[in-house]
Amino acid sequence: MEKGRSPYYPLISSMSLEFNPKRRTRVTDVLELRKPAETRYLNASNRELGHHFQTNHDGENGVDASIEKKTPPKLLQFTFQELKSATINFRPDSILGEGGFGYVFKGWIEPNSTAPAKPGTGVTVAVKSLKQDALQGHREWVAEIDFLGQLHHKHLVKLIGYCIEDDQRLLVYEFMARGSLENHLFRRALPLPWPNRMKIALGAAKGLAFLHGGPKPVIYRDFKTSNILLDAEYNAKLSDFGLAKAGPQGDKTHVSTRVVGTYGYAAPEYVMTGHLTSKSDVYSFGVVLLEMLTGRRSMDKKRPTGEQNLVAWARPYLNDRRRLYQLVDPRLGLNYSVKGVQKVAQICHYCLSRDSKSRPSMDEVVKQLTPLQDLNDMASASSRPRSTQRGKVHR
Repeated sequence: MEKGRSPYYPLISSMSLEFNPKRRTRVTDVLELRKPAETRYLNASNRELGHHFQTNHDGENGVDASIEKKTPPKLLQFTFQELKSATINFRPDSILGEGGFGYVFKGWIEPNSTAPAKPGTGVTVAVKSLKQDALQGHREWVAEIDFLGQLHHKHLVKLIGYCIEDDQRLLVYEFMARGSLENHLFRRALPLPWPNRMKIALGAAKGLAFLHGGPKPVIYRDFKTSNILLDAEYNAKLSDFGLAKAGPQGDKTHVSTRVVGTYGYAAPEYVMTGHLTSKSDVYSFGVVLLEMLTGRRSMDKKRPTGEQNLVAWARPYLNDRRRLYQLVDPRLGLNYSVKGVQKVAQICHYCLSRDSKSRPSMDEVVKQLTPLQDLNDMASASSRPRSTQRGKVHR
């Protein structure tokens, strides 16, 4: 499996779609190229999708009911020239990130329109541009349109529109002001505060719970810190649906598929068998939650032997009350909730269970994370000192 790239980019696929480069193509033409077995969910009617949305309700299962009950709005179809103008000719200083397929640019468009706007006015957007020679990325490009064009929730990044013109293929998303969770955890000088981590964890969990919760479930398949984007208020939204897969329905227990994703986040049973279930996403969530607890990457070759795989290193500490606090991100100092750390470790333990059937559902995870938002029992005010036990781990 390959390492992730930019938060706006899917991983490379071995399958590509063929396009006619001589004309401006409609996205509906592209979708028809997909196999029927892969589009049972994706080509569902608006009526069926509306039913899918309305089956998710608040309170009873802990899932936020901020889902559009009306027919999803039609995606805007941009011309290449409009996006060129919106990004100031794809100017280098407007680049938000780079991935295996090209660049992501910051741009501006007029509200509810494809017309470009002056920089700093109108609606700020993120424009993902597919490299002209990246033919292997077409399947993910189409999947992104398929899923985000029909699924709407406040914890999923909004896809505004697309461009497919001659050999140009681009996607236009809402702009996420604070970038990815990965950047905040691992690349910023200042540590991400504990309350923000809990808010992000809950938001991301709600996004996954929504995807899993309908009669036509969706398995995200690439849940990781770089795919969790943050708005100005640190609200988390899942991005990059290029590897998403329609989940099992009826009496089926799993979906058999090729193994793709990012090493360190994928569930062990999926890696070994190719059998995909919603519990595969739950495992990935456990890895990300553990990254938020420890401030460590899921895989880090720079660490000493025995600490490079985060899950393998941390697992013995998760159920040990005496040593548990040695897991906490040292950059936080004592600025974390004591009860919050205990509960997060417990959630990680169950999400990372080797037996997929022992893992909780994402609805259950949402219920467990919700009370952690208001805890104020900070370790700095507690009489229980951190790291007083012997055998303090190497940082």
